[in-house]
Order: sequence, then C-alpha cells, then structure tokens
Amino acid sequence: MDAAGRRTVVALHAHPDDEAILTGGTLAGLARAGHRVVLVTATDGGAGVASRRYAQAPGGLAARRREELAASARALGIARTVRLGHADSGLAKGPGDRPPPPGDVGRVATAALPFAALDPAAVAAEVAEVVAQESADLLLGYDAAGGYGHPDHLQVHRVARLVAAAAGVRLLEATAPREPLALLARAAGVLRPRQDLTGWREGFTPRGAIGYRVDVGPELVAKRAALLAHASQATSGAGGSGPRTLALVRAVPTAVLRAALGTEYFVDPAARGQASADRRVAATALLAGVGR
Repeated sequence: MDAAGRRTVVALHAHPDDEAILTGGTLAGLARAGHRVVLVTATDGGAGVASRRYAQAPGGLAARRREELAASARALGIARTVRLGHADSGLAKGPGDRPPPPGDVGRVATAALPFAALDPAAVAAEVAEVVAQESADLLLGYDAAGGYGHPDHLQVHRVARLVAAAAGVRLLEATAPREPLALLARAAGVLRPRQDLTGWREGFTPRGAIGYRVDVGPELVAKRAALLAHASQATSGAGGSGPRTLALVRAVPTAVLRAALGTEYFVDPAARGQASADRRVAATALLAGVGR
C-alpha cells in the first residue's frame, strides 16, 4: 500500500481471455478505484480452439492472442501485463492426451514441456518475482478444481498456492458456483450426449464455500470490451467445438450479460467461514484487511 492508500493486486491467469471471463469486472473495478492491477498470463494460448485462419496468420494463433490480451488489458485498466510465455497445454481429451505429471520432465527438455507439466515450484518462482517487484498486497489465482478442470487452470491453482505461502501475500481464488453450472451441464448432456461435461458438473466451488460475490455490474462495459477483444476465441476450429462462450457474449444484449456475468466469485482459502456469503460486494471489498 502506498502513502495514498492505493494497493497492488497481481492476478495470475492461465490463458489470454481468462482474465476477462473470470475476473474482468473485478480487475476493472479495482483499477477504476485507483488501485494498481498487474496481470500475469502463464501461457501463450497457442493451443486454444480457433478458426484456422488465425493459426495460418504470421506468428500463428499465439501472436494473435498476444495482441488480443493487450487490447483486453487496456479495456480493463491493467497497469502492467506480464506474459510468462509457457506453452499452452491444450484441453486434454483423454488419458493419452494428458501432459506428463507436474515436474516429471523425463527425457524431454523443460522448455518443450506444456505449462501443466512444468514443475510448479519453478513457475512459482517466476510469479513470486513479480509479486516482490510490485510489493503486491493481494494475489488472485484459481480454485482447487481449476474451474472446469483444464490442466493449465489446475497448474495455476498449484502455483498460486506456492507463491502465497512463500511470499506471505494474501490469496483469493477465482471460481463460480457449481450448482447452476451442473444443472446447465445436465441439460447440455441431453442435447449433446457424447460431449464430456464432467468438468462442468463437478468443477468450480459449491455455493456454500464461496466467500466473495463481487458485483461487477458497474464494470460491465469494460468487461464486455475485454471479452470482445479476444475475437479469436469466438470462433471454432475445423472440427467445431459447439457454441463458444465469447461468441454468445458478442450476441446477447447488455441486460442479458448483466444477469449472466454481473457477479464474479472468489474463495478465500485462509478463511474458516465465508467473508460475504450471502451478499454481493464491490471489488474493493477484496482488499479489506490487506496492505495495512
């Protein structure tokens, strides 16, 4: 915290676009209130699902997503963006597609490993350096389920826990209530019975364990602009992947967006009870008790 009472928040995310989907309103609210917001993105997003034209462009999909991330950061008021540049692990489709266990490099050079297979302690050292440089008051990571279970999201959870323990910085974990998402997954399973929706049925966090429900309604213009910046992620690959979240965001009116994305959720892993379990709070409430 500086002399004017401004605090610094470091938000660790797995891929370009995660910052907008999971925490965009919160980050914009903190920035608008005058706090310093630093975004750390672990991977280049090069294995994301997108139209073939992005992969065939100069620099490939990773180059396009780097540009999209910069535009999203501007929309949210991010003061500094740090790209760690690790390889996107992609979304594992089965046991044979999964990356090696974290830290199990075998005979493969570490530089060639996807992010999810890296030693979490090594990545934590990279993030801890940023936390130290910024004298951060608060670190944002992901819940224990890694949201819907993406291997890179699970790795962010592991890394953020290590950083928080080593640096002594307060940690909050971005999440969403499991119950409504599980209902949607069951409904989608009827329409698409062959699609694996396990992550949506069993991921995220039970409603009763969520500590903060942040009202991001005042920041929806900024959040939507950040989401729209990630245009490549509103498209599908050659085989198609069903409706894309960002494609839906581009299509729905603001009133519908407010109902769907007007609240962002966080778990406090250090709290025994819920900090604000039954009410929505402003983004600045996340800073209560830190930086004193």
